[in-house]
Amino acid sequence: MVMEVVIIGAGIVGAACAFHAASAGLGVTVLDRGPVGAGTTSRGEGNILLSDKEPGPELELARLSRDLWDEASEELGPRSVEFENTGGLVVASTPEGLAALHAFAARQAAVGVRTERVDRVGEFEPHIAPGLPGGVRYPQDAQVQPVLAAAGLLRAAVRRGARVRTGEAVAAVTGTGGRITGVRTADGSVLAADAVVNAAGTWGGEVGRRLGAPVEILPRRGFVLVTEPLPPMIRHKVYSADYVANVASSDEGLETSCVVEGTRAGTILIGASRERVGFDTAMNPDVVALLAAQACRLFPFLRDVHLLRAYRGFRPYCPDHLPVVGPDPRVPGVLHACGHEGAGIGLAPGTGALITAQLLGRPWRGADPAAHTGLLPDRFLTTGGVPT
Repeated sequence: MVMEVVIIGAGIVGAACAFHAASAGLGVTVLDRGPVGAGTTSRGEGNILLSDKEPGPELELARLSRDLWDEASEELGPRSVEFENTGGLVVASTPEGLAALHAFAARQAAVGVRTERVDRVGEFEPHIAPGLPGGVRYPQDAQVQPVLAAAGLLRAAVRRGARVRTGEAVAAVTGTGGRITGVRTADGSVLAADAVVNAAGTWGGEVGRRLGAPVEILPRRGFVLVTEPLPPMIRHKVYSADYVANVASSDEGLETSCVVEGTRAGTILIGASRERVGFDTAMNPDVVALLAAQACRLFPFLRDVHLLRAYRGFRPYCPDHLPVVGPDPRVPGVLHACGHEGAGIGLAPGTGALITAQLLGRPWRGADPAAHTGLLPDRFLTTGGVPT
C-alpha cells in the first residue's frame, strides 16, 4: 500500500520534498494557502552556498544539497531554472579579516569543501575596488532563480504522480490510535494522509502549532536591491567576510553585509540585511541606502548605475541557526522541514532527500545519518516534551 504524504508549503523546500518523495513512489499532495513560491522563495537571491557555513550539520546538509542540485538541474534543464555554477568569492577588507577568513576556509577544507586562496582579487573580479588584501574563492557556490526552481521541481513531482493544491490552508491533523489519518483544511475538507510534512517556511511555527507540534520559527526581515540590466560586470557571487558573522548572529537589531552578484538577465542583486521586526513589511529607505553604499565601496562602478527596485521578505529564523528537519516525537507522522533562514534555496534538495529517507525509514543513499542528527526537532524539547 502506498504511503500518502501531505506536504504543507509550495515554496522551494516543499517543492524539493515533493520531488524526492514522489520520485521514491510515495503518494504526495502539496498544499499551500497561496501560489507556488509566493513566500520567502520569491524574496531571495537564489543562493546555493557552501562558503558561509561552519563545519557541522548545516554544512553537511549543504554539501548533500549541492550534489543534488546538479542532479535536479540536469533533469529540469539548467537554463529553465537559471542554474549557474558561478562560484563564490569572499573578500576581506583588512589583513586581520583575511587571516580570520583563511582560518575559516581551512576548517571547511578539512571536511571536504573546495577552497582557493586568492591574493589578487582583481584578477577574478576586474571591476572590484582596488587595495583589498585578498580573499577565498569557492568553486562550488552556485545560484538559481528560486521561483522557477520551485515550479520546476513541482512540475517534475506532478509528472511522478504528485498533486498540487494552492489556495488551501491547513487547520489541523486528524488521527486515531495515536497516528495521523489525515489533514483538515480551513474549509473543513479532510485529505487522507499517513504523514504530514511542515514545509511552511516563515509560517512553520504556526503550522507546527496547528499540527500539535510547535517549533520556534521566527521571521527575520531582509532587503535585496536590483539594478538596471548591464553587460556582464561581475563574474562571481561576491561578498564581504563579515557576511558569515551576520548570518550566525542572533541580534535583533539591523545588521548588513555586502553581497553582490550578477544575473542572467543582466541585473545585479545587492544584499544583505537582517533584522528581527516581526512581520513588519514596511520599506526602510535607510537600509536601502546602506546596502547601496556598501556595494558601491566594493564595486565603485555601481555609483553610476540605477536601481530598478528594492524588495524585502522574511527568512524563517531558528534560534540556533539550524533548520528543523525530521520527525517530531510528540506527534507520530508529523515531520518538519523548515527554519532554513536565508539558506533554504541551497538546502532544499538535501532537506527533501532526508525527509523522504525518514518517511521510508532508511538512510539516504550515501548519506551518514549521524551527520544530520543535529537538525532533528527533538533538540528543542525538554524531558517533558515542551519546546524550549
